[in-house]
Amino acid sequence: MYKARPIDSRAGAIEWLPAEHLGQMQVDSQIRPWLIGKGMLTLRLKTVCGERFVLRLVNQWTGVLNADHRLSLKTTDKAGLFRNVAMCCDKTVWVFAETVIPDSTLSAYPWLAELGDAALGETLMGLSGVERSSYEYAWLEHDDALTMRALENTSLGLQGLWARRSIFFLRGGPLLVQEIFLPTMGYAIPLRFGTGL
Repeated sequence: MYKARPIDSRAGAIEWLPAEHLGQMQVDSQIRPWLIGKGMLTLRLKTVCGERFVLRLVNQWTGVLNADHRLSLKTTDKAGLFRNVAMCCDKTVWVFAETVIPDSTLSAYPWLAELGDAALGETLMGLSGVERSSYEYAWLEHDDALTMRALENTSLGLQGLWARRSIFFLRGGPLLVQEIFLPTMGYAIPLRFGTGL
């Protein structure tokens, strides 16, 4: 049904930091409001982009959970479903998101594999019993595998990128969401900072 992919040798080398450390980091002024902003990211993007916002499924596969995945998700599962989506404004990718769903969560909620182009956050918002952890932040180096996946379908060259991650708990079943913010954010149309960003 889904392709299996090999273990990512560079995965797990990312240093994820809590929100209080972000103030000590140099973050591009175009990206910072999106990194620290409250509320569902897809809804914030829709507010700014309007009808020009598009979310599309880029790739989905079964793969091996590395040590960092298992530690973050507090799971002993060895494998899970990986889902990559691109969030675009005016055909320009602004955010690349990767969701990691361990096998135990997927077994309990198999419909997570059938989301297609639907937004995960908005889907979960409509359900009861869903909780979300606080965000962690990281600067992804240009040669990190997650960075390369984020840039793969863009015209941008290899470069470092800012990311944040959090864990959703669907009635106890964890899934990890990592959002990577591309430097093209905000350049398709002017940002309107009065819209709750």
